[in-house]
Amino acid sequence: MLGVCVAAIGSLSATDRAGAQEIIELPGEDRWLEADFQEVYEVGAAVGVAWQEFGRVRNVAFDGAGNLYVLDALAGRVIVVTPAGELLRVVGRLGEGPGEFGGATWMAVMRDGRIVVGDLGQRAYLVFDADGEFERQVRPDGNPAHVSFMRMWPESGGESVVVGTQLAGGSYFGGFPEGIPRPLTRPIARLILTGDDVLRETIAEGWRPPRGEADERRAFEPGLWVGPLPGGKVAFSDSSAYAIKIASAEAGVSHVLTRPFFPEAVTERMERAERDRRIVEAGGGSITRTPDGVRVVGGGGNYWVERAETIEFFEEVPVVHALTTSWGGRIWVQRRGEEPHEDGPIDILTADGSYLGSFRTGATRIPDAFGPGGLAASIERDGFDVQTVVVKRLPRAAN
Repeated sequence: MLGVCVAAIGSLSATDRAGAQEIIELPGEDRWLEADFQEVYEVGAAVGVAWQEFGRVRNVAFDGAGNLYVLDALAGRVIVVTPAGELLRVVGRLGEGPGEFGGATWMAVMRDGRIVVGDLGQRAYLVFDADGEFERQVRPDGNPAHVSFMRMWPESGGESVVVGTQLAGGSYFGGFPEGIPRPLTRPIARLILTGDDVLRETIAEGWRPPRGEADERRAFEPGLWVGPLPGGKVAFSDSSAYAIKIASAEAGVSHVLTRPFFPEAVTERMERAERDRRIVEAGGGSITRTPDGVRVVGGGGNYWVERAETIEFFEEVPVVHALTTSWGGRIWVQRRGEEPHEDGPIDILTADGSYLGSFRTGATRIPDAFGPGGLAASIERDGFDVQTVVVKRLPRAAN
């Protein structure tokens, strides 16, 4: 448990600007919620109406009127769907001109319908007005030769989005800049997009697990999970502990929500099972372990074995697998399952420290987007492995 304590304490002190953090201990006994979500509509098909033939859905979002936005990165367009599941408009197209996509990564939709798309081809944030017309592009901060775009979420009102750096320095176009020191934290920032250049305001500094010279992410290393909250706050998880931090740019981390679930030390059995799992998933074959080594039947063979055997591991299995926030400010926390790579129950919390209940393992997964009136959208695949987007309505406790 020493590593757990060090990780948790290091994480808290990194984000403590005001020096006063309230620790709110939530109940340890699960109170089960029914996943009785009402399906509203589904879009996406391999053959049919042209606008529903998605190439690669990158992410989805809602505006304040309940319209669904689908970013199809492969087709280079944003599909806007009405609350009735009908096509409203198509925004953007592939290309190198103004308002065209050359490598769309993430999208955020403001409540009034304005769209922000981070595009690697243009190396800029592309801003579209509420009618889908291209308005302007905003250059990211830093060296334009090394552009980084992370997942982003709109803040309610205003002209800003929230981003969190999952990996050290983000995912860069052109490689990580040489000669620039690796960051010691994983910052959560507000990007203000009112001008020609991005203005960045740090909301909190997430804890960054220490690494070696290669700076490669280890298996089971805790992620940085972020979700915006009303009033300019964010909820985030950055360590192996169950410690959900609530922060603002003005006060830093004000309080931490905890439940009595604790990380588990990584064992040799876990490492062996994780290596085998990655070999099978990546190569598509089957594995037999013998005293002479690993035998792979089918798939990529020795290539994936060699890659798997070089994986390094974090010393603990994190409790939190994912975190996001709903339109109404509910915090969804995905806990780990029986095995380190498996998803477990999903807790529903409020930012002020209430535990509303949990969905059982497998009852549902965290939606890819939340909307007004309890709307939620999930990117799924049908029986023919075609991407679809399913829109449902959540119960009040979860929204």
